[in-house]
Amino acid sequence: MATVGFTLTFWAWDLIAPLASGYRDRLGLSSFQQSLLVAIPVLVGSVGRIPAGALTDRYGARLMFPLVSALTIVPVLLLIPVKDSYGLLLVTALLLGLGGTTFAIGVPLVNSWFPPGRRGFALGVFGMGTGGVALSGYFTPRIAAHGENLPFLVVAGALAAFAVLGALLITDHPDRKVPAASLGSRLRQAGGLRVTWELSALYAIGFGGVVAFGVYLPTYLKTWYDLSPTDAGTKAAGFALVTVIFRPIGGRLSDRFHPAVVTAGALAVVALFAVVQAFDPPLAPFATIALLVMAAGLGAAGGSVFALVAQVTPQPQVGSVTGIVGAMGGLGGFVPPLLMGAIYSAKDSYSIGFMLLSDLALAGCVYAYLRMRTPSAPSTAAPALGLDR
Repeated sequence: MATVGFTLTFWAWDLIAPLASGYRDRLGLSSFQQSLLVAIPVLVGSVGRIPAGALTDRYGARLMFPLVSALTIVPVLLLIPVKDSYGLLLVTALLLGLGGTTFAIGVPLVNSWFPPGRRGFALGVFGMGTGGVALSGYFTPRIAAHGENLPFLVVAGALAAFAVLGALLITDHPDRKVPAASLGSRLRQAGGLRVTWELSALYAIGFGGVVAFGVYLPTYLKTWYDLSPTDAGTKAAGFALVTVIFRPIGGRLSDRFHPAVVTAGALAVVALFAVVQAFDPPLAPFATIALLVMAAGLGAAGGSVFALVAQVTPQPQVGSVTGIVGAMGGLGGFVPPLLMGAIYSAKDSYSIGFMLLSDLALAGCVYAYLRMRTPSAPSTAAPALGLDR
């Protein structure tokens, strides 16, 4: 249920990106304005994970998951009447960010139901919900071909159905500890852990790369390789699908090997093939191979980082830490689309952006291998939370 809900809310979160070229043509948007439109939901959804994770620690996923899914219906339907106004689209994009917060709701739910030796794989399976981006990239433009408002109606109906089923079927673990401390106090405790920010940096590279490619890859393929919106959306969906497949693989490998080693290896692969793509190879076959291998590395890194979260975070704090780490991951996806749009507008090239990705991935690889194999234990923060049953 968590994976299904995550998938649907992620589809809603990414509804604008596959249709961005249509908004650009209709409203005469610049590359930067188009990038801002697709990046705004990423920003809001990322920041919103911080309170969403802390509220899940307090009230449980049984309440939070159906509630957030139901509330996401509002901005999805608002996309219909505001389609001809860039200002109102930006406001609706802010509200659409709500769909991106469910990541911080699902992680503590799934984490609580599995023993430590299986959490990596379980969280990887849950992380396959990022495939909502692939669903959006593939199906949204095709559904829109049968009616420009139809994608919003379909997604709103799916969210409504899940909200009902989620309220009936989602169950919090019976031994879930409910923190008695205030929201602000719990966030300060989680933010005071060094490992929270180390994990945040790694996740900003791994999952941030997934989000950035998810929202900007259709634009990149259409602009640089002159693909149609449908073809660009299809190929972007293939990229997202590979990240989805490799996320549980990264989690499973992290159950067998140290998650920091898995993270380092995955980011090394990303660094190498980002350099390949920076040289603007032809789409078939070299760019296709480079992008898909990067997708595999980013997906595996996303799974391994959250296996590491489950390993080093006290159970009552998983929601709060997940919120912060997830927020940083989402913010890692907010900046690149704006940066790529600005670079292309200034230099008529995307090479600088791919070289920056390579540098960041290499830095994350080195840090994960040298530092995160022996992280300092965070468990000292748990007694200060005033936990009760």
